[in-house]
Amino acid sequence: MHITLHTDYALRVLIYLASNEERLPTIQEISERFDISRSHLMKVVNQLIRNGFVEGIRGKGGGLRLARPPAGIGIGDVVRKMETDLSLVECFTDTSRCLLTSSCKLRGVLDDALEAFFASLDKVTLAQLLGPAQRQILFMPQRPPAPAAGRGAPSDG
Repeated sequence: MHITLHTDYALRVLIYLASNEERLPTIQEISERFDISRSHLMKVVNQLIRNGFVEGIRGKGGGLRLARPPAGIGIGDVVRKMETDLSLVECFTDTSRCLLTSSCKLRGVLDDALEAFFASLDKVTLAQLLGPAQRQILFMPQRPPAPAAGRGAPSDG
């Protein structure tokens, strides 16, 4: 099974948001932190929002947050919803042209392997992927707001 970059980025976004739950990171921030194209990351985040994993908060001070607690986000569920094609080989598709499809035992073996792959992922939640190392690497403390011009600046006199 090959996980696409789209799903890889989705998992990174979720881990980042879970590591920064007390604030609202932006797509720009996550893009810069992981060195991922902002436009590509927007597509990933939009799909995470459509699938109910993330909430987007618009407006000044807006950003992203998890739509549910990390313990309620299953990694198997994320991968299933982010991947567009789970076909390991051609015979998994309706358009298979393989001559062996009707009598081939390989398809059953590969189907069992795919089920085992997801059974393993289904045992893991986003919360289980978080540890002190991830939080330390990914936690970005909230910066205090810059003082407005003319306020809070030292006086000349």
